[in-house]
Amino acid sequence: MRCAIVHYHELALKGRNREYFEHCLIRNIRTALKDVGVRQVENLHSRIRIRLPLEVPSDVVRDRLRRVCGIANFSLGRVIPLHLSNPNVDDLATAAIEEIRPHSFSTFRVTARRADKRLVLTSMDIERELGAVVCRMTGKKVSLQNPDLTMYVELLSKEAFCSAEKIEGPGGMPVGVSGKVACLLSGGIDSPVAAYRMIKRGCQASFIHFSGRPLVSRASEEKVRDLMRTLTAYQYDSRLYVVPFGEIQREIILATPAPFRVVLYRRMMVRIAEELARREHCWALVTGDSLGQVASQTPQNLCAIEDAAEFPILRPLIGMDKREIIDEAKRIDTYDISIEPDQDCCKLFVPPHPSTKTRIDDVRKIERMFDTSSLVKRGIEHAELTEWSFPPSIE
Repeated sequence: MRCAIVHYHELALKGRNREYFEHCLIRNIRTALKDVGVRQVENLHSRIRIRLPLEVPSDVVRDRLRRVCGIANFSLGRVIPLHLSNPNVDDLATAAIEEIRPHSFSTFRVTARRADKRLVLTSMDIERELGAVVCRMTGKKVSLQNPDLTMYVELLSKEAFCSAEKIEGPGGMPVGVSGKVACLLSGGIDSPVAAYRMIKRGCQASFIHFSGRPLVSRASEEKVRDLMRTLTAYQYDSRLYVVPFGEIQREIILATPAPFRVVLYRRMMVRIAEELARREHCWALVTGDSLGQVASQTPQNLCAIEDAAEFPILRPLIGMDKREIIDEAKRIDTYDISIEPDQDCCKLFVPPHPSTKTRIDDVRKIERMFDTSSLVKRGIEHAELTEWSFPPSIE
């Protein structure tokens, strides 16, 4: 029988709440694989077993599981019956050889884990005996220090699982255990990574994009929709609000001094995003700010922007440098989309010398020059909602 064995780390520390977190992880695994015919996902001791129909392509299963937050690692392989008092090492070796057959290698090792301590053979016994049988049947050599291939064996109560691969998952927490957050998604490199980091911590993310429309094209909106498709593969259901922001920016420009415009734009975005976040029952806003990266992200300006908020503003990237953010964007498959050229509203009407040490009292005084509440209302009324799901429903 083909199956996948899933391991998690952080969930195992949850004490009396552990069952709830495991249930959420199993639910997400079922969702990720629902369109490929996977039906049996079982919770075993400290691991999850997924029974795979023979017709399900292994590549599809690998791609789906490596995006399920909460999974530390997983293996695809096969299961054979196991008797605690009389384990048949030859049967296990036959299954192991079938698993390693597609791989090219000269040396190997066996790594065994015994979930049920009632098994008469220890993990080291299994490693030694199975290694000897595989060595005899294949002519390959054992190397404990630097093998070309590692055979993983898990000994459960009534069956043994063997695999020739171990694939890293995202880790973190299952999506849905940490409530909902609203992520400001610009279309650049940083904000999709910030959103992913909150998804990985168990949050269900709703997204808000501020478009420069009608003063610019829809290029940034198309990018954001492509980013949404990628991020939805990590959380299965997503909602995106696109807010036309160009006219609101123009009204701010007509009433305010140039050096303060960047901070004033951000404060207005925060107010509009909060109203949409309330609609989505979110508990926080999320931004892609990295300390000191641009003028709006200096310590003083971050404080001036946050002053406009009633919600907590979470900044998962605040201590990361650009190279670290780019590396993570590449890992989650958002980088190539983010670097596509577009017309971002954040680049509209930016003064040559923006204020980097904005005082909160100054921006509050400037905001009295225009009607903030009417601009917020306009942004909310013109927001356009789109929804995504993964895997896409077949109708």
